Amino acid sequence: MKSASIIADPNIKQKPAASAETRTVTGAEAIILSLLAEGVEKIFGYPGGAIMPTYDVLYNYENQLEHILVRHEQGAVHAAQGYARASGEVGVCVATSGPGATNLITGIADAYLDSTPVVCITGQVFASLLGTDAFQEIDILDISIPVTKWNYKVTTAAEIPAAMAKAFYVAKSGRPGPVLIDITKNAQMDALDFVYQSCHNLTSYAPYPRPSQLALAQAASLINQAQKPMVLMGQGVILGEAETEFLSFLERSGMPVASTVLGLSALPTDHPQYVGMLGMHGNYAPNTLTNECDVLVAVGMRFDDRVTSNLAYYAKQAQVIHLEIDPSEINKNVHADVAVLGDVKQTLPELSKLLRPKTYPVWLQNFQKLHAVEDKKIIQADLNVEGDELGMAGVIEAINQNCDDAILVTDVGQHQMATCRYAKFKQSRSLITSGGLGTMGFCLPAAIGAKFARPDRPVIGVVGDGGVQMTMQELGVMMQHQLAVKLIILNNQFLGMVRQWQELYFEQRYASTPMSNPDFCMVAESYGIANQKIDSPKALNQAIKDMLSHPGAYVLEVMVKQQENVFPIITPGASVADMCLESPESDVEQMGG
Repeated sequence: MKSASIIADPNIKQKPAASAETRTVTGAEAIILSLLAEGVEKIFGYPGGAIMPTYDVLYNYENQLEHILVRHEQGAVHAAQGYARASGEVGVCVATSGPGATNLITGIADAYLDSTPVVCITGQVFASLLGTDAFQEIDILDISIPVTKWNYKVTTAAEIPAAMAKAFYVAKSGRPGPVLIDITKNAQMDALDFVYQSCHNLTSYAPYPRPSQLALAQAASLINQAQKPMVLMGQGVILGEAETEFLSFLERSGMPVASTVLGLSALPTDHPQYVGMLGMHGNYAPNTLTNECDVLVAVGMRFDDRVTSNLAYYAKQAQVIHLEIDPSEINKNVHADVAVLGDVKQTLPELSKLLRPKTYPVWLQNFQKLHAVEDKKIIQADLNVEGDELGMAGVIEAINQNCDDAILVTDVGQHQMATCRYAKFKQSRSLITSGGLGTMGFCLPAAIGAKFARPDRPVIGVVGDGGVQMTMQELGVMMQHQLAVKLIILNNQFLGMVRQWQELYFEQRYASTPMSNPDFCMVAESYGIANQKIDSPKALNQAIKDMLSHPGAYVLEVMVKQQENVFPIITPGASVADMCLESPESDVEQMGG
């Protein structure tokens, strides 16, 4: 996630600089005042010795800056991620030194791989004790270097305002990402003359590459000549707040468009040019026809392995156009015949001006024909499970039928793929999920963060019985804040995705995947959260209605079919055009991820 090229920052939201009036404050107060100057309203954290001076000052600012006490530091960073993803603003989390800081690392790595703007503030031991193996001392900077966009250790109070300003600028600008500021205890306790100046540029850091007019012209020429073009929509459209520009580009070009998992909801799923989701468990038509299109236009996506599968067979017939803000992604996985560097909010309108309006009725019919095959063999069976059992897809469809404006937050596994495949989206930022890292335990705290960011929208967490138990203690946050998060636990009494792979590729040797679970409704009851458990399709629709109409937090446990599989699937090592619509032959040698 390295930035290059030269241009100042035309698209960053400019915040007014704080008053130039000098105040003498402690470093701890400088941290709080810096957050307020950046417009931060909520932070997620967990106190401890090395960050205690900051928490002591925070007590005086409770009416201006709300602190949400999580039950584990991993919950703090996931909540900050959910807040950022739902709002488009920077999420903030706070932890103490040692284990408090190290407990953030999984969430920081998740934010790094999913380009989520998060500022993490950690306390550190006194500067005089650094390097002595003092109590709860850990070198969190070296630990976090691989998974942060930037990190910095503050050892004197005077450094705090500039470090905080830079942290917010780096986290949000260009391709977003997490930043960590480690602040020693003496820096929090010592005094400084506080003046805050927002950061708007940095030497050697150019987060917004200047678009090449030649590249735009070459891209337009390829699109205008194309007979079977296809657009791949990534999260960059959402991160760049370019949904309107993308829609205009798409409708002028007439091209069919498919989405990555993280790109979902950037375009309404009922748009006539939308042809489905890409990837290992994506839709049959867009995956298959990736290897038949003549021009492939990738917008704000990174060609990760779950989209491309075996690169040796990926879109070799196509001319590839890659619109991307991060130069390090160009040619990293897939060669770009034309690379259009820049913020897609700027490059999409410029490219649109050069396009001739076109339609591709015959080409779109190819997608429709293949979708009909998938619908017959998979979709209808998923939505209408035989007998008296519940399927995951049916639960998602019941949400669609009863709520069309929810933010859906998922964990990782079969339920995640079912949600991504079957959820209907009408507005952007309606899906929050862990993409690159695939973090179990993400859902519940991320849903909490999303609800704090968007109290005006329903927030529904969809989680498996495995993932929910990784961060289940965050139900305490819902209890304490009377937070109206709706949590659906799809309980199949298995680690479902691992079990599916064991069935398909490991001769049905279900090693350590069956689960004995607690009574989740009793757990919810102990937190004072309304709850219900169902195990029959006849009860599903009313249960969803009950959950949505309840004014507060709600846990709905749904007992789903134990050994349900998610299809289609691209067998690891195979081509995207070789999707399996049913169980492939077991072949452990093909395992690639």
